[in-house]
Amino acid sequence: MTEQLISADIVERENASRQAALKRDYEALGDQLSRRGIAIDDIKNKVASFGVAIPSWGVGTGGTRFARFPGGGEPRDIFDKIEDCAVIAQLTRATSSVSLHIPWDKADPKRLKQAASRFGLGFDAMNSNTFSDARDQKLSYKFGSLSHADAAVRRQAVEHNLECIEIGKTLGSRALTVWIGDGSNFPGQVNFAKAFRRYLDAMQEIYAELPDDWRLFTEHKMYEPAFYSTVVQDWGTNYLIAQELGPKAFCLVDLGHHAPNVNIEMIVSRLIQFGKLGGFHFNDSKYGDDDLDAGSIDPYRLFLIFNELVDAELCGTRGFDPAHMLDQSHNVTDPIESLMLSAAEVQRAYAQALLVDRKALESFQDDNDALMATQTLKAAYRTDVEPILAMARSEKGGAIDPVAVYRAAGYRRKVTAERPAVASGGGGIV
Repeated sequence: MTEQLISADIVERENASRQAALKRDYEALGDQLSRRGIAIDDIKNKVASFGVAIPSWGVGTGGTRFARFPGGGEPRDIFDKIEDCAVIAQLTRATSSVSLHIPWDKADPKRLKQAASRFGLGFDAMNSNTFSDARDQKLSYKFGSLSHADAAVRRQAVEHNLECIEIGKTLGSRALTVWIGDGSNFPGQVNFAKAFRRYLDAMQEIYAELPDDWRLFTEHKMYEPAFYSTVVQDWGTNYLIAQELGPKAFCLVDLGHHAPNVNIEMIVSRLIQFGKLGGFHFNDSKYGDDDLDAGSIDPYRLFLIFNELVDAELCGTRGFDPAHMLDQSHNVTDPIESLMLSAAEVQRAYAQALLVDRKALESFQDDNDALMATQTLKAAYRTDVEPILAMARSEKGGAIDPVAVYRAAGYRRKVTAERPAVASGGGGIV
């Protein structure tokens, strides 16, 4: 039997106080959607089956380049992180997998699997780390990793990624995500072509060791930690990498890894069209790679991205199977609360995109009716789908209001008493 860290009695009590109102809201929305030819239960069932992975590092307090201010009950290790992820999964019923970051989360794989199985959790993509130096690491990544001028550093980075694959095989993971911080801060510091060639050669070694049923996700980012050039700086370079490596290589899109005002939904469309969209790291941003809560700044952009995803889903696009994960840094909020709400925001965008009248949209597009085409999207986006999300959670045994139940249960107070306080430190995003 799956263990639960939040008492079922508390969930039931809190849900009971909201059940009647939810039923009325759901029925009212059902009537509204019925007039548009949409069966609300069909949308609810799709939402209920949609999931997004939780990043292990996301349940700890994040920071900036300047400072980090830990909160109460910070997870001490990966096993504490798994427990925090289990709370999110229990209340949202949308986050049944955890994505690990090695070496941050390195532990006996069998123990990790046992710890996750207590709560019915699985493991999503493995994440390697060659953008910072680990304790007792022989060679430094200060000047790069997979693209480093020194072959010994590149070999160390390759071996680390191969280790991640081996750990993931034991855990039941089926993907490896590789993001590197390699780049330069000054013109002339590196030879662009040589650095990229070295990166491709190293990645080909990693790709060659992928199990047959695994995928390799490469992740682009415009800048940071390098500020003049980055080896994998945009989706075009990422696409070239995926094409160069082979059919198991795909592009991962982090919403914060682009220049401001870039049309991310069009990038998504292009990658879908050419069979190289691997998945997402969902978050939000105002200026750069802010790693803010998904949907907190530009929820319409999130909807437009899902509009492309749903279009591909309904068209039966061959090989379309994107991975979904949150990747956020929680500096001033309770990370568990932020992750629960962010999972709901991703589901919300999916539900809204399912409401788009695609037949009408295609007709307006063919007639060059720009106004009605965009209004068709707006009609779906403006629909309050909260009753659908809440009903899906409730019927799966989750919380109608996850944050309310979480606070009523006093989980943060409990772990704050159990886990030693962590002192504030210097800069560091994670």
